[in-house]
Amino acid sequence: MFHDKIKSLFSSSVQSVVSRISDFSLHPGKDFTRCKKLPTDKLLTFLVSEGSSSTKNELLDFFDMDTDKPTDSAFNQQRAKLRPEAVEAVFHKFNQSVDSLSRQTDYRFLAADGSTATFFSNPKFSPSEYFVEPGHSAKGFYSIHINAFYDLNRHTYTDALLQPVHQKDEYHAFCEMVDRHPVSDGTRHVYIGDRGYCSYNNMAHVMEKQQYFLFRTKDIHSKGLVAGFDFPDEETFDIDVDVTLVRSHSSKIKTESTYRRFVDKAASFDFIEYGSKDTYRMTFRVVRFLISDGTCECIVTNLPREEFPPERIRQVYFSRRGIETSFRKLKYTVGLSSFHAYKAEYVKQEIWARMITYNITETLVNHTVIEKKQTRHDYKINFSSAVHICRSFLRPAAEERPIHVTALLQKELIPIRNERQYPRLKTAHFRKPRYFIYRAA
Repeated sequence: MFHDKIKSLFSSSVQSVVSRISDFSLHPGKDFTRCKKLPTDKLLTFLVSEGSSSTKNELLDFFDMDTDKPTDSAFNQQRAKLRPEAVEAVFHKFNQSVDSLSRQTDYRFLAADGSTATFFSNPKFSPSEYFVEPGHSAKGFYSIHINAFYDLNRHTYTDALLQPVHQKDEYHAFCEMVDRHPVSDGTRHVYIGDRGYCSYNNMAHVMEKQQYFLFRTKDIHSKGLVAGFDFPDEETFDIDVDVTLVRSHSSKIKTESTYRRFVDKAASFDFIEYGSKDTYRMTFRVVRFLISDGTCECIVTNLPREEFPPERIRQVYFSRRGIETSFRKLKYTVGLSSFHAYKAEYVKQEIWARMITYNITETLVNHTVIEKKQTRHDYKINFSSAVHICRSFLRPAAEERPIHVTALLQKELIPIRNERQYPRLKTAHFRKPRYFIYRAA
């Protein structure tokens, strides 16, 4: 069964980290050397299968109400030895294993976006770079910014980078993730981002990897990346621009491009040192199209025009909203808004663990066939129920009493109502972190 294969891949990913646990231990050669009730493999699996209940109740569920289960204190002592990079390594290993199962398509569409995870702590447990001044909360709170890439076809996270809220830098995070993102033979990656990701540096990092970008930019009438280009008089268009970037005002620099752009000292550009007389040339498309309310969107991309005419560019860009929906499910369904710790390092463990839970659930949901019937609506799997099923499936008790995940998922259906539309909030809706005493029983 496919669900057994996914569990096997997850277990092998955990074992790959356990086999070199000294690389992920706080005290290598000392930590995780004794056999205890909560060895490393069970510790990692527990973190991934953990829900939003209290730690005590989560341990009871994980060990199937065994009276000989580890105590809360034992769990905290074990997790204190584990660096967050251990759970991150499981995340990447599992993704690589799942990628090998499916055939790669010609293009892989990866949306880039960021979100914040908030939690309560104090200076003893978390450095000041995580602290957010009082405002939404009388006492203030702590926050970690999550930068992520999301596969819009498979509905899974492919990479992430965590930053303290006061060290948030989405440009740097994007470039680092593009540089390290694996590219398999024959697959072309398309990195899709909103206006916050549109910069020459981000574009250059993607082009250096011989991949593709699709960024929304400020409109042609604003002071943005495309300001100053010669555009047609038409309201919508699709044109090529040839730009040479320079970082010096020297008149000796000769350029052959139609346009020349100076990148100042405050802006990042990793391929020319500031003050250097070197140049960097790039060619890309500027696509402008109408949207439903009569206004226009402006896109910069290096995708080939033959395969991606303006209408397809429009469709690809709007599919980017899939990552926004995924963050909502990650926070409020998988449980990223309910942490079981005060320390920033422990919170990072749980962020990576929740992303693994999300990927496992979506992978199983995507491979579950739903029988179509003559009904008013088409149906899809209830994601909330799917998360609960997958958590139970990962726990040790499922080895003694096998769970038929596919059959259960096929029964947990809800109707698809695409005709429903809700107005988008003008401002972000802030939700405070939950205190431990308000957790679900």
